[in-house]
Amino acid sequence: MKTKIENFLQNLDTEIDVLNCVDIDNIDLLHPFESICEMIEDRDGFNIEIIYYSNAIDFLAKNDPSLSESLEIASEYGFEVQNLNSEILASLLASKLARDEFYGLESEINDFFCGIERRGRVKISMCP
Repeated sequence: MKTKIENFLQNLDTEIDVLNCVDIDNIDLLHPFESICEMIEDRDGFNIEIIYYSNAIDFLAKNDPSLSESLEIASEYGFEVQNLNSEILASLLASKLARDEFYGLESEINDFFCGIERRGRVKISMCP
């Protein structure tokens, strides 16, 4: 079953390197999505670093041309304007987008683990 879980996590449509962040043996089968998110968070898996000015500018131009969203994120994290640059803004935004994208997989992840538990004849409260 471990291989099946590894294959599932590896094939999730996300930028996050899930297999590198998640200890499959420690996934809480009662709350798989929350458990997986916590492991990713603990290993800084949601932190995306965009390096080089040109990469940062290209990313921001495509994803936040007005810089309003990335500046708002920087403000939430307590950054001061004089400490910001395009790489920091791009990295903050990329991290938020990666986190949001992964959170969009919650149903898919929970459904997968419900299917595993059903086949194992164990009923979990979160499974329909």
